[in-house]
Amino acid sequence: MKLFVTGGTGFVGSRFIESAVKSDHEVIALRRPNGNVSKSKSGKINWVEGQLDGDYGEHLKSCDALVHFASAGVSPKPASWGLCFEENVINTLKLCKNAIDAGIDKLLIAGTCAEYGKSGLRYDAIPSNAPLEPIGPYASSKAASFVAIHGLAVERNIKLSYLRIFSAYGKGQYKDNLWPSLYESAISGNDYPMTMGEQIRDFISVEGVADEFVNSLLFDKVMSGIPMIKNIGTGKPITVREFSEYWWKKWKAKGELQIGEVPYRKNEVMKYVPKI
Repeated sequence: MKLFVTGGTGFVGSRFIESAVKSDHEVIALRRPNGNVSKSKSGKINWVEGQLDGDYGEHLKSCDALVHFASAGVSPKPASWGLCFEENVINTLKLCKNAIDAGIDKLLIAGTCAEYGKSGLRYDAIPSNAPLEPIGPYASSKAASFVAIHGLAVERNIKLSYLRIFSAYGKGQYKDNLWPSLYESAISGNDYPMTMGEQIRDFISVEGVADEFVNSLLFDKVMSGIPMIKNIGTGKPITVREFSEYWWKKWKAKGELQIGEVPYRKNEVMKYVPKI
């Protein structure tokens, strides 16, 4: 299959491309101008420079599916309401429409568990059809984007697979996220101040996420005009404290986990557990 991929230099998108190429898919990958990835020597990857709202009709015409990872405002990076809605809703919808107009009838879109927001507190395990009650610009814009793309897929009778990623972690993640900041403290011998760690999460490796997306390229369980929404996690929830203690011990850290030194974030949702 030939794929047009956005967010190909990002945390999840870059791992997806590696996995997709290993599975013999051909990739046209979009990156921002002056991005930090050089053109690949692999004949299966062609890098295209541009912004999300660019005209990629000629490239899209040669592809079988659009795989969309690019997003603005992923936590803990700050972003305004305006930027999040411009990139995650307006420009994303434009790209999806352009892909369909170019003849693509398969969309594979990366969503986020943050779209569920406070509705997640009402479930032991959040089903994929749970109400969306997002908090903040990023989560709200992703939820709005989902509604728009869902409506477009139904109207145009195309196949849409929308995968909401839960707590992904691994190498290449933004430095201020939990796992990379924990790792940096562990290898440098420093103490690590953190919250009480009572938040319950479903942590999944970025490699696991990439494999889930590659497997979804089959579209074998997706019907035209009937979008499939799926949660991506392990089905094994643990607390942030348990997760942190596991890796701290695994890395043989010399410092201490300073439990309770950091307050919870405003509007912290204490439980995000997916129904798989």
